[in-house]
Amino acid sequence: MPPDQPTQRDLFEHRPAWAEDDRRQGTIATVVLPDGVDKPLDYLVPEALAAAVEPGRRVRVPLGRANRLRLAYCVAVRSGELPQTPLKEVSGVEDDKPLLSRRMLALTEWMAERWMARRGEVLEAVLPAGVRLRQKARVSRLLVAGQVDPARKLTPAQARVLAAATQPAKAEQLAHVANASRAVVTRLLKLGLLREAGTVAAAAGPARRAIAHDRPEELSPAQATALGAISAAMREGRHETILLFGVTGSGKTEVYLQAVEETISYGRQAIVLVPEISLTPQTCDRFRARFGTVAVLHSHLTPAERHGQWREIAAGRVNVVVGARSAIFAPAPRLGLIVIDEEHESSFKQATAPRYHARDVAEWISRAEGVPLVLGSATPALETFARCLSGEWRMCRLADRVGGSQLPAVITVDLRDRSARSRGAISPRLAAGVRWALDAGGQVMLLLNRRGFATHVQCQACGHSMRCPQCEIALTLHQPGNKGVCHGCGLVTRLPADCPECRSPGLVHRGTGTQRLEEQVRKAFPDAAVARMDTDTMRSRGSHEKTLDAFRDRQIDILVGTQMIAKGLDFPSVMLVGVVNADAALHLADFRAAERTCQLVTQVSGRSGRGPQGGRVVVQTSTPDHPAIRAAAVHDYEAFVRSELPIREALLYPPFGNVIRLVVRGADEDRVAAWAGTLAERLRAAAAQDGAAGLRVLGPAPAPIPRLREQFRHHLQVHGPDGPALRALVGRATAGLKTPDGIAWIVDVDPVEML
Repeated sequence: MPPDQPTQRDLFEHRPAWAEDDRRQGTIATVVLPDGVDKPLDYLVPEALAAAVEPGRRVRVPLGRANRLRLAYCVAVRSGELPQTPLKEVSGVEDDKPLLSRRMLALTEWMAERWMARRGEVLEAVLPAGVRLRQKARVSRLLVAGQVDPARKLTPAQARVLAAATQPAKAEQLAHVANASRAVVTRLLKLGLLREAGTVAAAAGPARRAIAHDRPEELSPAQATALGAISAAMREGRHETILLFGVTGSGKTEVYLQAVEETISYGRQAIVLVPEISLTPQTCDRFRARFGTVAVLHSHLTPAERHGQWREIAAGRVNVVVGARSAIFAPAPRLGLIVIDEEHESSFKQATAPRYHARDVAEWISRAEGVPLVLGSATPALETFARCLSGEWRMCRLADRVGGSQLPAVITVDLRDRSARSRGAISPRLAAGVRWALDAGGQVMLLLNRRGFATHVQCQACGHSMRCPQCEIALTLHQPGNKGVCHGCGLVTRLPADCPECRSPGLVHRGTGTQRLEEQVRKAFPDAAVARMDTDTMRSRGSHEKTLDAFRDRQIDILVGTQMIAKGLDFPSVMLVGVVNADAALHLADFRAAERTCQLVTQVSGRSGRGPQGGRVVVQTSTPDHPAIRAAAVHDYEAFVRSELPIREALLYPPFGNVIRLVVRGADEDRVAAWAGTLAERLRAAAAQDGAAGLRVLGPAPAPIPRLREQFRHHLQVHGPDGPALRALVGRATAGLKTPDGIAWIVDVDPVEML
């Protein structure tokens, strides 16, 4: 501010006595800092910035005694009487236009309350990093020509700019080379004829070959009923949450496609969420075959690519958005439909702050916009199933596969029986099934949800197990190179030849991971082409697409993989699916362990028998009588639900109760335990003061993984029948707490991971 203009503080401090009763009027901006300060702050808006400061834009504000300028989100603006205490002034405005609509600002406020997160964290999560680039960085962005409709008439200057934009260049360079003004470049950007390099076309990855337009002539009766329910909600402009509970291969994707088709016919946009990057290529292929250009949002995009996609969506130039969890925040201005495929997947829950669940966010958005939310799964989450049983959400059943194919027969191999075992991970029964499928010209998928060569390395003489020095986790052997890898912190170390404890030679490799399984499969079936899909082999960009395309083209006979091969993939030539160890996660210290096991086995079984030759499934297990295994073996997920819900109800676990988990970590185990104890005492005291029935505090205790990345971990849980009351309790009990140095702790509302 120029020195000859008095500030608000000057006016306040040097008012004449007769003006003491005057009421000062002005405009106040409420801002939220991305980090460091939990509560919103008020700043005076100077007249020079009054037109530019509005909710959804970022502003620069002075903070602290040093008045260091910080970037903050403006979340509200109001005019009226100023407070008695003078306010600091907004120093500047960062953005040309609002980055967030008022509805998205309301969403972030709700998310912060719902998951007990800082508002700034939520605002940062909603906006991709590329969108949050500083204005100076955006000015020099590289531009390239987009697709031009041959019928579009261009001015000579526009044509020259587009001819010069065959390679990425800055706006000023294009204007200079084409002998045109910057206004021409700006106009082409607005028309979408110029785009940022690395945006829509590049973000889709390498050029993908077209797949057949497989729209069926008619839907099955169950599909038609489901589509009719979605269409009715769209036509009436109302929100409804509809679950498509359909067996694998029942045609849920076709219902999504036709629902999106109808959405577009109304001039509106659709957001389709898929759980993992491995599902995105096939899903995008199907949607591109129907609708042409599809925006893709996932974690493998660069910030510039994500920013470009964001701009295209916000401008309304893309009708279909496909992506993983964070795609729910896509700024579709004409939203008409949200679809969440494989809605039961735990990857829809954010693992870091803010720990939101995309399904709950999608329901809030669809309710606010008055549009239908469609969930689909062969194995819905128990929370979803319960809401359908209560009548809150609508369930549409698709009980049969489309095209007349039958669900595959499931053979259970009891690994407790010695005759069922072999020297490797593949039982004689599974080996016979693989040979049957290969001889019939079919393909095979083998699931083992364990990476690496051996799951642990142990001394045969003294029993010492090689563990990560930073974590309480056994090192997993990876080959080649005899490397010990910690799957908790990522540490890689060279394993010794002798035991470090007793110096005995010959450490033994126990347990089997996908790497070892691949080796055994290659030896057992030398005539077959074998490939592996896990996070170790899928690190490079485009590797998912390349492997799945090769499998579709029959260049691969046997596909070995972790859970990334278990869901959503449709390959008609797969005649056998083998589950090498169905018990891998069944006995973890997690109340959802049985649910996840049933879901995983059911989902991977559904990859078999989709073609005319039919198929089989072989499930190897040491607990064949467990309800989760029994239900999956007969394709009856509902039987598992009926057995599991009474257990959850008795223990007040979701969906009948709510859970908040607190995790404390630090380098000193005694201090971690002491602080966890302090939290537990405060929570119990607050619960006793409330006198509310059903509230209970469990713990503290060492977490199932007690040390991770050199940090000891203790956790506790708070259970209760009412979610808002539980959050209020935790908020009161922890308000104003000063965390000791060297201690960090988090609050996870409705956790899906308990390790």
